[in-house]
Parts: sequence; structure tokens; C-alpha cells
Amino acid sequence: MVALISPEHAEFPSHPRLKLGVMASGSGSNFEAIAQSIQDGHLNADIQVVIYNNPGAKVVDRANRFNVPAVLLNHREFASREDLDQAIVKALKQHSVEWVIMAGWMRIVTPVLIEAFRDRILNIHPSLLPSFKGNRAVEQALEAGVKIAGCSVHLVVPEVDSGDIIIQAAVPVLAEDTIETLQARIHAEEHRIYPAAIAIAAANSL
Repeated sequence: MVALISPEHAEFPSHPRLKLGVMASGSGSNFEAIAQSIQDGHLNADIQVVIYNNPGAKVVDRANRFNVPAVLLNHREFASREDLDQAIVKALKQHSVEWVIMAGWMRIVTPVLIEAFRDRILNIHPSLLPSFKGNRAVEQALEAGVKIAGCSVHLVVPEVDSGDIIIQAAVPVLAEDTIETLQARIHAEEHRIYPAAIAIAAANSL
């Protein structure tokens, strides 16, 4: 069952302590939200490693602040997506990762990664799936004239943005919204729901 949570409340069901690996391509704001939730005692987990693919990505600075090792796997240096994912799987396993958290990972992953962590890879997408899959989700929502946008955390499967939905949060679309203003409010909801979604997914897997 999909949880659609209110702005004031997010449940963190109990589960064994998790060993997370976070994959990020950019600023790492969702990484920080998850790390802060762990530090505050809400999410029962440890982040074992951050995998990033863009040299200079700001997620490294955030990882350093939380004393989390960061590993660069530059996709430009791999002949194929499969080769990259093989390197990612190797790095994740070297750090004893149990759950993979895609937090702004801007690359399509392959069955090489998905099968290595079957039903234990989560992604966050800036729409109320199944609406507006793929790139430019916020732009798609504005172009479609919808009154409610939002974000979804889902399990990762080979078809993009199509896995089982764990949790969603709705965001009203205002008449004066631009891509930037709507995206900012959606990001705020992403930071709020992702830690709870990890706990829900872990509890559901027991």
C-alpha cells in the first residue's frame, strides 16, 4: 500500500539497523537529509559509502561533513552502462552495503545493479508517479497544467520510474509558479519523505 503523508507527519516503522549506500550525481541535498535523519535518531541506519559520478559534485563536501567515505566512479571512463554498474556493485559490496539509495543519481541503471540488490534499491522522483516519468518531470507537470505535483519514492526496476511506490507527498501548484519555485517546494518534500521511505521499505521487506 502506498503511503501519502501529510506535511506534518511521517512514520518511521521499526526495523533492524540498515547499511546504506547512497548514489548521487550533484549537490547531495537528499543525502544530507538522510544523514541528518540518522544523526537525529529517526532513521535506524548507517551510510557506508557515497558513490558519485561527476568530479566536483557537491555531495562530496556533504559526505565529508558526516564522515562518510565518497567514491568517484566517473561514467565517462566506462565503455558501457553495464561496466559502470559492475564497478558500482563492486564498490557497494566492498563497503558491506545492504540497501542502495539513489539520491539524485542522473544515470539510468542496468540489470547488473538491479539484480545485485534486488528489491533493495530506492529512487526518488519529482512527480506523483505514475504521472510524469523520466526527465523534466517538473516541467512536464507545469506544461500539463496540473494543480497538484509532488514526489515519489519507489523501488527501482529495469523500466524507468516504474517500480512499486513506497511513499508520496503532494505539493500544490500555484498560479505564479515557475520551474524553479515549484522544484524548490518539491525538493523540500523529498528531503522530508525519503528517510521515512527507507524505513518503510525496510520494514516491508521483513
